[in-house]
Amino acid sequence: MSMILFAYVVRVTDGLPLSASSDFEHSRELQECKKQLKIVSQMLGQFPGRGTVKSNQLHIHFTSSQGIAYMTICCSYYPTTMAFCFLEELGMEFVSSFEVAKIHVVTRPYAFLEFDTTIQKIKWHYNYSNRPSIKISVTNIQRELKVTPPRQVNVDDLVVTNGTLNGHLHLQPSSAPNYRLEPVSMVGILSVILNIMCGALNLIRGVHLIEHNFQDGDEEKGTVVAFLVAFIACAFQGITEK
Repeated sequence: MSMILFAYVVRVTDGLPLSASSDFEHSRELQECKKQLKIVSQMLGQFPGRGTVKSNQLHIHFTSSQGIAYMTICCSYYPTTMAFCFLEELGMEFVSSFEVAKIHVVTRPYAFLEFDTTIQKIKWHYNYSNRPSIKISVTNIQRELKVTPPRQVNVDDLVVTNGTLNGHLHLQPSSAPNYRLEPVSMVGILSVILNIMCGALNLIRGVHLIEHNFQDGDEEKGTVVAFLVAFIACAFQGITEK
């Protein structure tokens, strides 16, 4: 089993994902850890420099430089120094492959997904060669970690930040009240039927008046309008009546 399982490159200012490694592991623990990693990517402004999120089986390590963060998920037994060596080399390769100015203006997620090929090469080197690249000095990284240890991020803090608490949604106490309509009574049903009948009778009378108006001229237009208004009012009352 690989010790470095996943790598992620993200912009610090807004958490926009820039590139990521392809998935070859699909365990439940890894998928849950990826969710935590994406939460951390939205909070990178609060964790400048290096940081670590530890869980039982998997650890998240991240480092930021020039407004870009490099993140990885490793097995818990993988040495922290080697994990940050991997991230340092990942950062060197990324900034040497793309212009920093371009990185900060892109708006499309995973705009540099072609960097995955490079990520896979570096991952393979750290997973199977058991020694870092000559580009990275393990001694220097180890010394830096002793002087400035990585920020330890609590998993429980991430859960609360993501809007959940102990596996449940954190609901606001002032939720909107639920309203329940009362059933229509027999009197209400009878009232609706009578209103519909009255409206139908008014409609019939109105039709006859319109025909009569066409025969006798414009003298009774006001009467026709009155009947039409009465019909519309009755119909509206029948619709709104319980």
